[in-house]
Amino acid sequence: MEFFIDDLPILFPYPRIYPEQYAYMCDLKKVLDAGGHCVLEMPSGTGKTITLLALIVAYQQHYPEHRKLIYCSRTMSEIEKALSELRALMKYRSQKLGVVEDFRALGLTSRKNLCLHPSVKREKSGAVVDARCRSLTAGFIKEKKEKGEDVELCIYHEVRSSSPISRAKTNLWQNLDLLEPSNLVPPGVFTLDGLLKYGEQHKQCPYFSARRMMPYCNVIIYSYHYLLDPKIAERVSKELSRDSIIVFDEAHNIDNVCIESLSIDLTEDSLRKASRGANNLERKIDDMKSSDADRLQNEYQKLVEGLREADEAREEQLMANPVLPDDLLKESVPGNIRRAEHFVAFLKRFIEYLKTRMKVTHTISETPLSFLSHLKDLTFIERKPLRFCAERLTSLVRTLELVNIEDYQPLQEVATFATLAATYEKGFLLILEPFESDTATVPNPILHFTCLDAAIAIKPVFDRFSSVIITSGTLSPLEMYPKMLGFDAALQESYSMTLARRSFLPMIVTRGSDQAQISSSFQIRNDPGVVRNYGNMLLEFCRITPDGVVVFFPSYLYMESIISMWQGMGILDSVWNYKLILVETPDSQESSLALETYRTACCNGRGAVLLCVARGKVSEGIDFDHHYGRTVLCIGVPFQYTESRILKARLEFLRENYRIRENDFLSFDALRHAAQCLGRVLRGKDDYGVMVLADRRFQKKRNQLPKWISQAMLESETNLSTDMAVATAKSFLKSMAQPFKAKDQEGISTWSLEDLKHHLEKQKQEIEKTQGNKMAWDATNTGIADTAMGDDDDFNEDLLAELESYASFKDLQVEFGEGTNISSWPWCY
Repeated sequence: MEFFIDDLPILFPYPRIYPEQYAYMCDLKKVLDAGGHCVLEMPSGTGKTITLLALIVAYQQHYPEHRKLIYCSRTMSEIEKALSELRALMKYRSQKLGVVEDFRALGLTSRKNLCLHPSVKREKSGAVVDARCRSLTAGFIKEKKEKGEDVELCIYHEVRSSSPISRAKTNLWQNLDLLEPSNLVPPGVFTLDGLLKYGEQHKQCPYFSARRMMPYCNVIIYSYHYLLDPKIAERVSKELSRDSIIVFDEAHNIDNVCIESLSIDLTEDSLRKASRGANNLERKIDDMKSSDADRLQNEYQKLVEGLREADEAREEQLMANPVLPDDLLKESVPGNIRRAEHFVAFLKRFIEYLKTRMKVTHTISETPLSFLSHLKDLTFIERKPLRFCAERLTSLVRTLELVNIEDYQPLQEVATFATLAATYEKGFLLILEPFESDTATVPNPILHFTCLDAAIAIKPVFDRFSSVIITSGTLSPLEMYPKMLGFDAALQESYSMTLARRSFLPMIVTRGSDQAQISSSFQIRNDPGVVRNYGNMLLEFCRITPDGVVVFFPSYLYMESIISMWQGMGILDSVWNYKLILVETPDSQESSLALETYRTACCNGRGAVLLCVARGKVSEGIDFDHHYGRTVLCIGVPFQYTESRILKARLEFLRENYRIRENDFLSFDALRHAAQCLGRVLRGKDDYGVMVLADRRFQKKRNQLPKWISQAMLESETNLSTDMAVATAKSFLKSMAQPFKAKDQEGISTWSLEDLKHHLEKQKQEIEKTQGNKMAWDATNTGIADTAMGDDDDFNEDLLAELESYASFKDLQVEFGEGTNISSWPWCY
């Protein structure tokens, strides 16, 4: 399909488009034109990914600036899906335009997923893969090889060894800098599998090729962490142009990603390993003093000049800085940690202090300033050298030419902790707990350095890039994200779902068949009557639902407890007569096997029920389309563990700094995860499913659900008993099983090009009517005669231009400044 939004030609790779897709495109173009940030909530299963890609690729190709698209998603499967959709889009564009556009798109992931080396890729740990990769590719390893030493090089990394360039004593990254990008990866869209195959065919490292190609790609698709985690962003994303378009897809959890990227935990075990790492460094320094003292002296001179000069090879370093402002990099390193042996002694003293602090019998919470003050009083360690710890350790590791980096990972964690604690004063808290969990009886102290302010990690992204798009199917209430992330949204919009038939049935079950209230609240969650009612509800839905049933619990602990009680009551034996029972566990391999078995059971007609956890892997990244998910049960409200000291600290921070009340945030957080669970079973307009929220507390919170869910929920279906819900669901599933032809959706939930033109014509007529009403209203209220108004050509032309452009789904084409909230304008709805 080919159509225009203003002067922008859109090539959409399907013959029909959803009304909400067109509305989404119009709003997206509006934001890109203005250069602002936005929050857009698009219903599940309505083609959000292809809509984004079609609009932004058209925008890139049509306007001269050709801004880069950085598309961030959460999981490998979502990254692969986006790359596949982009490849289909570019193939369609080539067919329609008759030419192959000069266009490059790549996905980037970790070395672990892109490694081709026969022995390295067999390693299970990402940290080990990174370390072994460094031992085969580092610049100093190549120098040793050229000197005739017996060292191993990666055959995929030294693919250019026949070139005169590669004979220079430089690392591969610098070698690639001297080569034309077209020599690495040809134009086109490469999925991760495609990149691996290309690398295998050309004996070329996919990971380093992708890294080298990033400045030359039109579209880059990778994980959130490549932009939000300073340790990774400094190495990977620092060269991205400021006019890049940033998209955070499936961003309902983005605040948690921001917080995790700047938080770190230390245990007694990690401190012991850090001590061993420091001792190893000490021995390495002594060895180098006797064999190559000049290298240590050269490093010392560079550190006197400043960190920027000392940092010649940031691209290959594996020990990255957690966060370090540019102005700090220009400073010279404090004198007491310039010499290698002094720095190691400094680290050992700091580690011993942390070990002493670990010997506690009660929980301690303190701010970074309080921690630094106590540290100085006991050890005389100043704040400034702590700020340089992470970068100084990186420099030392590079100078000593260490290859077994994984042995020094705990030491790097200590250095990261030191740098973060000395850099930030506000938005962070240190929490020292004597036990690893509330139920533990054996002391195992853990020191949390936790970030409380999600805005800190994402602020550089908003400051640097002009357009940042936050989008997902579950973002309600929309105004919460600009508050938490500290930005002004030019547009916040939640789209409804247009349907030719009622293809999903959301219900709230508040009572069991015996009319007793059901809830997962702490007071009654283990009550046998409540547990039995939940079990009977599961049994009844398994009885009437064909193929797959997915059940979500608030936590693993509660799921294990209720499964055990169901087993004792004989409920699981009854369920087994209708469905195979599978359970998600914290172990990813076990869960993958359970998921595979679940799909097999659904395909061969046995049917299955999958018991899993909200916030788990299944709820966040697995789609249960068509027969894989005909009913989803959300048992209980998935609140966070409210006794968590970290959560309490964050709630207090949000209340004091952003005026977000504790209950508001907890409800928002629980409902977004519940909505995410519900959305797993609806993956298209030809799909259907039953969505059950089984907890009396959902009744009061239903308005906090995404608009596309809450609008589909009838008032009569918000306070049901189990038997009423089962009867309603049975009738719904029976009606959904009737034949439904694609043509039944035409003109309603799907638009052809003719439908789109008809819609625009209808909108134009409504605008003309609105124009007449507005002009008459103005004339009445200002006392201007109709004839006088008719003579006011300037007024009429301006108003007509302003209103006529309001063509489709609020597609108001007027200029507005950055930060303007369009949705607050009086004629917007």
